Amino acid sequence: MSDNDESYDIIIVGSGGGGLVGGYVAASRGLRTLIIEKTDKVGGTTSYSGGGTWYPGSAPIARAGIDDSVDAGREYLRAAVNDPSRTALQDAYISAGIDLIDELEKSSWFPPFEHLPVPDYFADLPGATPHGRTVFPQPIPVAELGDKADLVRRSIYTERYGHTEDETLLGGRALIGRALAAFLDTGNGVLELNTALSDLIVENDRIVGVEAVGSDGPVRYTATKGVLLATGGFEHNTELREKYQNLPLKGEWSDGVDSNTGDGLMAGIAVGGDTDLLDEAWYVPGTLYPDGKPIFQSGIRSGIWVNAAGKRFVNESRPYDQAGHVIRDAERAAGAGTHAPAYWILDHKALSRDGFGGKSPETPISDEWFASGSLQRADTLEELAELIGVPADALTASVETFNGFVPGGVDGEFHRGETPWDQMVGYIVGYAALPEQNFLVQVEPEGPNHLLTAVDTPPYYAATIVLSDIGTKGGLKTDVDARVLRPDGRPIEGLYATGNTMAAMSGTVYPGAGTPIGSTLAFAYRAVRHIAGD
Repeated sequence: MSDNDESYDIIIVGSGGGGLVGGYVAASRGLRTLIIEKTDKVGGTTSYSGGGTWYPGSAPIARAGIDDSVDAGREYLRAAVNDPSRTALQDAYISAGIDLIDELEKSSWFPPFEHLPVPDYFADLPGATPHGRTVFPQPIPVAELGDKADLVRRSIYTERYGHTEDETLLGGRALIGRALAAFLDTGNGVLELNTALSDLIVENDRIVGVEAVGSDGPVRYTATKGVLLATGGFEHNTELREKYQNLPLKGEWSDGVDSNTGDGLMAGIAVGGDTDLLDEAWYVPGTLYPDGKPIFQSGIRSGIWVNAAGKRFVNESRPYDQAGHVIRDAERAAGAGTHAPAYWILDHKALSRDGFGGKSPETPISDEWFASGSLQRADTLEELAELIGVPADALTASVETFNGFVPGGVDGEFHRGETPWDQMVGYIVGYAALPEQNFLVQVEPEGPNHLLTAVDTPPYYAATIVLSDIGTKGGLKTDVDARVLRPDGRPIEGLYATGNTMAAMSGTVYPGAGTPIGSTLAFAYRAVRHIAGD
């Protein structure tokens, strides 16, 4: 094993949102900072995301003219998480988010973040708001980044299906591109790609560096002040998922980046780190594509979902993590194979209006959907039930019950279309929940609730819905400054963790859009400030 010639103040393992923003914060303070990245691209799962961060009380919300307060955000977060053991982490998160946005906006690479209305996910809790608290980075042209743009991970659609990328980075890719440029421009940052963590170096009960495997073989890097683990979760580690989660969810059913296999988690455990929430993930429903992998489904405006018994079981447009947990909990309670997979029952009318698989209505559904079995088609519901292996009487009863709700506009089973989130989902998929907003697709509503449309026009279709996730959320236990803790509560000196390598501040729930990315940025920020002695 070769030793690197230089010692760094701080080493960050992983180049997702937390890794790069943490790297910039460290390097901008004059700390000699090394980021090592397992793959040949930076960005991790953040590059697949919308790039939002859920930051109550932050400046972009005030600039948008929205009357919000830190206290209201804290009240909502407390009620949503409902776990007194995490209140200190919640307070740390909220304060860090406010300060971090202020600091980033002082960099020329980060023009003002923008608030966009994404309702809080638990509308009935105290402090919840229909406008939400999610702020987004501004897009950035590829030309402005120059060669750095080539280092940014592509979107999930491009990586899996070869979609053409725009000449402007949006969402999570914009956040990554801006953070990468800001980090490198400090003059204090070094990025090593294709360099995977293997072990942490311990001396005198303190973490002083990392052992890694780079393009030229094993290497050691030393850090005088600390190591921050930002390697994502373990969603693509089948052994760990079977050990901790015991679910019919395979690694390839995750929408987390493929390289997330728990490297940081296992390295932290090996040096005595405690863990929490290892049975949890940011669960989401996923529509199974012909390649056998799902794409996360964030709501629908047409059709219904039924389980393996042919029965409708959820408000299909409720916040995705909540819908994912419904699927997970039902499968655990019922036993393997009795609930999953679920099926999205659609009719010809829905596909003619909405399209399918990310394609417009004018684009025919490709044969590979039917050849793979990811999508089935039949002239009657009874024939469709036989194709997908569910009881025909149960399926037809589920459809008839749902259709009966359409004229009155009230979903008597699961109340689809009633919350601000449901209505926003109707808007973003092109069918506005409110008539005055319905400028994307002009469709005559079938009733007073625009998210209830009858399933009554053959042929009928069944798409496969599986339990997916956008990453695991269990990890190393930390304190408010992201220091990794031992089982007795003492910190491991020199070791920090953030993002999905850290046990989530939000516990088992997903309070609002941008909580995962907001967490990885906020606790990377707190870690670096602790290391720097701020």
